[in-house]
Amino acid sequence: MSVEIIPYAPELREHFYRLNAQWLQRHFRIEDIDQVMLSDPERHVLAPGGVILFARLGQDIIGTCALLCESPGVYELSKMGVDEAFHGHGAGRKLLDAAIAEFHRMGGTRLFLESNSKLERALRMYEKSGFVKQPTIREGSHYERADVYYVYQG
Repeated sequence: MSVEIIPYAPELREHFYRLNAQWLQRHFRIEDIDQVMLSDPERHVLAPGGVILFARLGQDIIGTCALLCESPGVYELSKMGVDEAFHGHGAGRKLLDAAIAEFHRMGGTRLFLESNSKLERALRMYEKSGFVKQPTIREGSHYERADVYYVYQG
């Protein structure tokens, strides 16, 4: 079996919450902004022009990520997580590649992400995919846990 990337469907909604809650609770906490977005992804991710993707291995939904539309052409890579039990299957890499491809398909002009320096494995993956660490955190960041800011340069 190999990991397949599939788009959001209403029946997958609970997995968006579950997968993100898992990594947030393990490393940080679920902030108010997370709770709002994870509880109603149709309203807070999809309706403004964003995208949610899932990684599926067989019948199991093992990972997810989102592109949040901040303004026309400007997207934030966000809410990316892979179930701990399925690390090592390449799901994170496939999700990232699919999100970047979707950004290009939508004609995006700027792609960025905010993260935390303790997530070293994820940060290395982002850097290998063309994200460049910026000298300061993003002005107006809405995440308490964010201490690094990356911009995609392809």
